[in-house]
Amino acid sequence: MIRVLVADDEALIRTGIMLILGHAEDMEVVAEAADGRAAVEAARRQAVDVALLDIRMPGGDGLAAAEEIARVVPRTKVVMLTTFGEDGYVARALRAGAAGFLLKDTPPAELIRAVRTVAAGDAFLSPQITRKLIEQHLATQTPHAETARTKVARLSEKERQVLVAVAEGRSNAETARALHMGESTVKAHLSQVLAKLDCANRVQAAIVAHDAGLLPPAS
Repeated sequence: MIRVLVADDEALIRTGIMLILGHAEDMEVVAEAADGRAAVEAARRQAVDVALLDIRMPGGDGLAAAEEIARVVPRTKVVMLTTFGEDGYVARALRAGAAGFLLKDTPPAELIRAVRTVAAGDAFLSPQITRKLIEQHLATQTPHAETARTKVARLSEKERQVLVAVAEGRSNAETARALHMGESTVKAHLSQVLAKLDCANRVQAAIVAHDAGLLPPAS
């Protein structure tokens, strides 16, 4: 069973997410929280696999909670819940090592898929916001762009292709189909990409790709 924590200061949203996840046979919501401090304590006590955190909460917001959970409970994967109006907060969440982020109006099936994906050790970047958020708030930073281009120059052509697929929000399986590779080959290339870019996870690698200008501007 995937053990899940749901943290949001709005009880209605929190309850709705818990009901959705309750329909998944392989998930169990083991804790809920209405503020950041309570979320950190719940993750520490309940051996949580995936924490869904509202990006803005009182009492220590979701961003601070994500950073603290990564520090004290590194086994817990964090997914931030956001809205388009809060996209300016996403850069900090990604750089803190969040495993991904979702819009609060994400369809139920996609929410369940995101939890499963993150629990399996992959990142889940909601396709409809990935390019917009990362590009607007990260790729335009000149110092980051210069450093990113230097890092990307270390990659082979195949590794660069895998990195681009990661930045587009593709899963390993989707990348394998797009590049006509076996999934195990994609994983091997991705391991090399993370090592060469000095990134801890796929999300941080996606940031480097956008910083380096590997993708065209979002329309």
